[in-house]
Formats: sequence, C-alpha cells, structure tokens
Amino acid sequence: MPVKVTPSSLMDRLPVQFFSTLVGKVQQSVAQGHDVINLGQGNPDQPTPPHIVERLREEALKPEHHRYSPFSGRIELKQAIAHWYKQEYNVDLDPETEVAILFGAKTGLVEISPCLLNPGDIALVPDPGYPDYWSGMAISGGEMVTMPLLAEHDFLPDYDAIPTTTFDKAKLMFLNYPNNPTGAVANHAFFKQTIAVAERHNIVVAHDFAYGAIGFDGHKPISFLELPGAKEVGVEFCTLSKTYNMAGWRVGFAAGNKDVIRLLNEIQDHYYVSLYGGIQMAAVTALTSSQDCVRELAQLYERRRNRLYDGLASIGWEAQRSQGSFFCWLPIPKGFDSVSFSDYLLDKAHVVMAAGRGFGVHGEGYVRVGLLVDEPRIDEMIDRLRGLPLSF
Repeated sequence: MPVKVTPSSLMDRLPVQFFSTLVGKVQQSVAQGHDVINLGQGNPDQPTPPHIVERLREEALKPEHHRYSPFSGRIELKQAIAHWYKQEYNVDLDPETEVAILFGAKTGLVEISPCLLNPGDIALVPDPGYPDYWSGMAISGGEMVTMPLLAEHDFLPDYDAIPTTTFDKAKLMFLNYPNNPTGAVANHAFFKQTIAVAERHNIVVAHDFAYGAIGFDGHKPISFLELPGAKEVGVEFCTLSKTYNMAGWRVGFAAGNKDVIRLLNEIQDHYYVSLYGGIQMAAVTALTSSQDCVRELAQLYERRRNRLYDGLASIGWEAQRSQGSFFCWLPIPKGFDSVSFSDYLLDKAHVVMAAGRGFGVHGEGYVRVGLLVDEPRIDEMIDRLRGLPLSF
C-alpha cells in the first residue's frame, strides 16, 4: 500500500502560481494548432551576448569549476558587482559584507521574508506587484499589507495614505522600480521619502531593481542605493536575466545593508552550495566588460514600445506609455474584467496578455504586455486586434 502523503500547512499557504496557469492556457491553444503571439510572460527573447557565452565556454574547461564553489560565492564576482555599482551608479560597496550572490533575484526576494519576519509580522507589498513577493510571505507566515499603486499617483505608493499604526507594525517593505507590471519609474524625491519613512518606523526596504537597465526617452532608471542613507535601511536586488539576456543562467545578487546581506548568505548556506563557478566567472565578464550591449538592448525595447503604442493608438486603444522595464500596462476595453479580456484575446485573436488581476486587487482593469517579440510580430498583433469588436 502506498503511504498517504499529507502536505504541510506551508504548502496550503503558498499562493497559486499565476504564470503557471497562464502557461497552461497558452500551451493548450498551441496544441490546437493556433499561431499564438505570446506577450504575457517576462522571458527575454534575445540571446546572451557572445562575449559572455565565450567566457562560460572557456571556464567550463577548468577543473576548478568541477568542484563545489565557495558557499557564499566567488570573490571575483562580488568584486565585479561592486565595480558595476560604482561605474553605473557611483555607489560604493564592500564586496565582502555588502554583496550576496543569488540563484536569480527571485530567490532572494522570496528568502528575505523568512530572514526577517516571524509569523504575524507585517510586510508592506505593492499592489499590483510581482507575485513572488507573496510566496516569501507565505513561507514566513508574515502578514501582507498592500500598498495600492494607482495611476493618479504615478503608480508609486502614497505614504500619506498609509496609517502611522501600520508603519509602526511593519518590518519589511517591498518596492520595484522600474516597475513590473506598470512600467513606472521612481525619482530621487520618492526614494528620499522612502528612506525617511524607513528610518522613522524601523522598516527594512527591499528594492527589486530587476529592470534597472531598461529606461526610455533618455531616462536612466536610478538605483535606490544612490540615495544617502539607503544602505542603512535596505537592500537592492538585481539580476543578469534582463540586463544581459541571461534568464536561463540564474544569476542575481543583493547589495546594501550588511546585516540583511549576512542573513541572506546564512539562509542560502542551508539551501545551496553556491552557483556553478563557470557561470559566476561569465557573470564577471558581463559586469566588467563594455556595457554597449545593455544600451543597445534598452534601445531595442524602446523601439518595440513605440511600435506597440503607435499601433494601439491606430485602433483607438490609448494608454500612457511605459517609462521603463519591458512591460506595458494597458487599461482594458469596456465590457470585460482583466481575466475575461485576457481569455477573450487568446480565444479570438490567439494573442496572450497577462490579466492585471494576477498581480493583485489593484491590477484589475488592466492587462500587462511584454515587449518580447519583434516589431513585425507586434504589427501582426495589432492587425489581429483591429478586427475585434472592442470598445475603448
């Protein structure tokens, strides 16, 4: 007789993976023979730059990388991260104490909650926001209090609308600019206000900077760590996935407050024995070589963004242009909610857009579009939408 497997209460607390549900719908449509234009996910479509791939090929031949890497990662990569922060943002970091190497930024964004929160502790989470923030909350048993991101406030949290009693109880705050899913960016004034709030109420700030390399209209997104006092109150999470098209390589890092960095390194000691050494050395090449490939990538996404919004305007679908990331946040037509509209597009036009409701209550009324197909494919998507009876 097989044993009866009873899941722990943790498994019951974990949120439903929104994107796995979306992928299932897409796969079903493809299996039916449809030509699906998938704008619903955040998987970069360009290859990793050749000089990074070549460095991995070279490193893979070295026997030293066939052994376990140091638990907290190679010092060469930590030094490269510090170099990158200094070069790009004029931020000084101690590579030994203010940098943690991660198996992708997602890992750290999930891990920070159990590092800091006990059951019942409060974390402030953006709504709409990246669903994996919720996963860490479920693992820690913490209580999630959402911060609405509304168009009338430029998709930034309105700290004046949050009760002081809530701030006093909070131990952690998640932020993400350039923002997924809204494409909004933050300015120095907002981050300065954030630091003041964190200092006043003893809150650790976790800034998700996954899309930091992607800004539009001559704007370079700013790092939270650029602001005086930022390292005293928080950490910033970065990934090579979006910046260098290295999504499958799973390289990320956290930087900032040394006490939080120590905790992240400690929890990872129990989960991992560091990242493959050859990949770490290829990441060194990515961070310390010419950054022309990064700038060219941002320009590619800007061309796609412009093509998308120009096409949408031609069919009467007006929306505020995204300022950063490779996502666009579009208000849905009349007569739908976000899930029914997403399903309608997949059924009638074989176009995938992610329902805003999947990013939180305040994501309702929107769909998220990824700029992850080429311009002719964007044109084809617009042509398919042109034939639908939509009322904007």
